[in-house]
Amino acid sequence: MAIDSLFNIASSALNAQLTRMNTTASNLANASTTASSEATAYKAKRVNFESIVQEAQLDGQNFKGGVRIGGIVTDQTPVPSMFDPGHPNADASGYVYGSNVNEVAEMVDMMAAARSYQNNVEVVNTAKQLMLRTLEITKA
Repeated sequence: MAIDSLFNIASSALNAQLTRMNTTASNLANASTTASSEATAYKAKRVNFESIVQEAQLDGQNFKGGVRIGGIVTDQTPVPSMFDPGHPNADASGYVYGSNVNEVAEMVDMMAAARSYQNNVEVVNTAKQLMLRTLEITKA
């Protein structure tokens, strides 16, 4: 595997995890929002990753791979409703609709994304150190 492939794979993973963290932050920011209908209530977003391996079969010398964002989809979990006729967002029946964001699950997802991001930073740092040591050896 060429060193540039290693950096490309790690950078694609860094970008993917950053998107995951941003999406999770958006979900957490909208966790306590309310709406007057189920259709307009905030629904959590989820990031789908796709692996990039098709090109690996085409190039016999260098492995080309990584990960990319396959899309950001809306969570189809039902939104909670609560009877509160005095609420400003209450519908004609007196119901208020909240978001379907599970804050505990979002925090777990955020921690997992942050750890994956840090692991990929370590990959880049280790590769950089190995390159520098290789240069030192060749100088001698």
